[in-house]
Amino acid sequence: MNEDRTNFGSKLGVILATAGSAVGLGNVWRFPYMTGQNGGAAFILIYIGCVLLLGIPCMVSEFVIGRHGASNTARAYSKLSGGKPWKYVGYMGVLTGFLITGYYAVVSGWCLQYIVASLTGSLNGDPQYIQQYFTDFSQSPLKPVMWTVVILLLTHMVIIHGVRGGIEKASKMFMPTLFVLLLVVVVASCMLPEADKGIKYLFHPDFSKVDQDVFLNALGQSFYSLSIAMGCICTYASYFSRQTNLVRSAVQISVIDSLIAILAGLMIFPAAFSVGVNPDSGPSLIFITLPNVFQTAFAGMPVVGYIVSLMFYALLTLAAITSLISLHEVSTAFFFEELHISRKAGATIVTVACSIIGALCSLSLGAVKGLTICGKDLFDVFDFVTGQIMLPIGGFLTCLFIGWYVPKKVVRDEFTNWGTVSGRLFGAFLFLVRFVCPVCILMIFLHQFGVL
Repeated sequence: MNEDRTNFGSKLGVILATAGSAVGLGNVWRFPYMTGQNGGAAFILIYIGCVLLLGIPCMVSEFVIGRHGASNTARAYSKLSGGKPWKYVGYMGVLTGFLITGYYAVVSGWCLQYIVASLTGSLNGDPQYIQQYFTDFSQSPLKPVMWTVVILLLTHMVIIHGVRGGIEKASKMFMPTLFVLLLVVVVASCMLPEADKGIKYLFHPDFSKVDQDVFLNALGQSFYSLSIAMGCICTYASYFSRQTNLVRSAVQISVIDSLIAILAGLMIFPAAFSVGVNPDSGPSLIFITLPNVFQTAFAGMPVVGYIVSLMFYALLTLAAITSLISLHEVSTAFFFEELHISRKAGATIVTVACSIIGALCSLSLGAVKGLTICGKDLFDVFDFVTGQIMLPIGGFLTCLFIGWYVPKKVVRDEFTNWGTVSGRLFGAFLFLVRFVCPVCILMIFLHQFGVL
């Protein structure tokens, strides 16, 4: 095994790196918002059920493919398929990860700008000012592009140092730091006046809101939150050792991902309700609503408000960059293995190409008119094509691939670490992957287009 194929050096490295891939910006705004709007604790319970039925089996499926292939996602699928057309599912995974890297870096770069803005006190002002600040910044032809390139370069510096010296080392620093920052901001938020209203909004089980849409939203959240079908899980699994317990790792990663999402809700909603703000979804929550919330909530303690705001955008940046590292690695591994070049050269190709994609996506948001396809700006086009089309199709085909095409013995051997760990759940896993997961993913896909 050459240097670029070095495995993760520890069980902790496996968990933190893969959890870092799953934990991203969506955990901070999408999960809390969906929980509050879809029945609070009732949604959380349904979500946990969806993680068990869909998220974990899909993650284990990608683990099986990645570790068995011990190579980039495209080659791993090709090895298991014997060169049959199934190999193109792997190529689609690489392409999906590559495209997401480009436009995800744009929003990740915004987080860096808001760290600087927090440090310099530029976010102090009335709500109209903060909204105008975001509009002016996001539509600027220079700053967003600059920060997109900067965060890709930071990611590049991690990637070129390899699996142990780069990805694993960074994950061991970033993930605990993210968790500590999150806990501190949660405590500060929950100590605000009338914070209990926000906590109740998040955790009060309102089963009257539970309908078909709630179930489908929970299914979709469990699928996207765990980075299924982006190539990240499969690529990281290619660095797993033969001793890594795939099922246990998937459960641990899912628990960490869900815990951070719930803590994000405890961070956002108490602060928002303490100042009478009903949080919205989307980037506006992060970059427009919350700066005003922190400023107003801690008006009597401006230093505390300053620190909390800074810590929030620091943890947001860490969440963004851990996901960006895994996305970058998907394409980097593909290029340096398939083109037989160095890791550094492969990473450079990805960084340069994604910087160009990111710049175009950023400019399409307002700085340059005409960067549209079918009336949509490039940013929304990339988001739509990858998130609503490529990811569900990739996940659906992966389930069929593992459930029906790959020899059962190969799957069992990986699932049980060649008989060294319990295989009691293998039958349940295979049933879920063959029948339940494809149906769930198909439902998510149809729901996105209003069919269900």
